[in-house]
Amino acid sequence: KEDYIQESVRQFLVHIKYLSDVKTGLFFHGWTFHGDHHFANALWGRGNSWYTSGLVDYVECLDGRPDMDGFREFLLSTLLRQVEALEKYQDDSGLWHTILDDSDSYLETSASCAFAYGILKAVRKGYLPARFALVGEKAVKGVLNCITDDGTVTGVSYGTPVFSTIQAYKDVPICAMPYGQSMALMMLVEGCRD
Repeated sequence: KEDYIQESVRQFLVHIKYLSDVKTGLFFHGWTFHGDHHFANALWGRGNSWYTSGLVDYVECLDGRPDMDGFREFLLSTLLRQVEALEKYQDDSGLWHTILDDSDSYLETSASCAFAYGILKAVRKGYLPARFALVGEKAVKGVLNCITDDGTVTGVSYGTPVFSTIQAYKDVPICAMPYGQSMALMMLVEGCRD
């Protein structure tokens, strides 16, 4: 339905308008019109990773729609900026911190899974330059170190509302969560394509 497609376009544009950090190319976790601010100015890992993974799947739906080419290219330019920043903030382990630009925050596995999935799929589809495959592959290796012998994905942060301080993000408990398992499965399926 065309009206649903147009609503999806509007949703992406509104999110980019209010959540983009023009300095880094990453996305803030939240925005409020009551005071016009981003709460804690948190560049939260998992929120960014939903964008990376979801955007790539969404853009794939736009393939073959020439009437959406301008919008598609706009979305891919935001993805490129984000992934350039992710490359900069990736930890030596291959993972990313729960607050992407804060190396004192803990490393978080579910975000790292979704980043790896989105980056590897974007490279495979030709949406990102091939050099970014190294970023995705490094993340896969890091995540594999966080999966126990029984298949449990460790290092996943619990549900995370928008907080008013960075410390509150750092205090979110780490535990096994279904979205950590599912993000790992998405990453493993994409990672096994090569």
